[in-house]
Amino acid sequence: MRPVRCAACGNEVLCEKFSAAHTQIQWTEEAAAVCPIIAERVAAGELSARVRGCAPLRASIDVSVASGLLEVADA
Repeated sequence: MRPVRCAACGNEVLCEKFSAAHTQIQWTEEAAAVCPIIAERVAAGELSARVRGCAPLRASIDVSVASGLLEVADA
């Protein structure tokens, strides 16, 4: 797993890409405590375990793949 930093909030997660469609993300801290988007959804009543992530983090992962910092295993 490789570290990826969210360009929006600066949170760092560990990430692995098994394929273009399959991404594993491991939060290094409580997601709702470090991500304002997830925190907002949890505050609205959603369970943090059911929030898969946020668009800015997904975009940061895509940038990491495009720049070669994060490799896709089946590529």
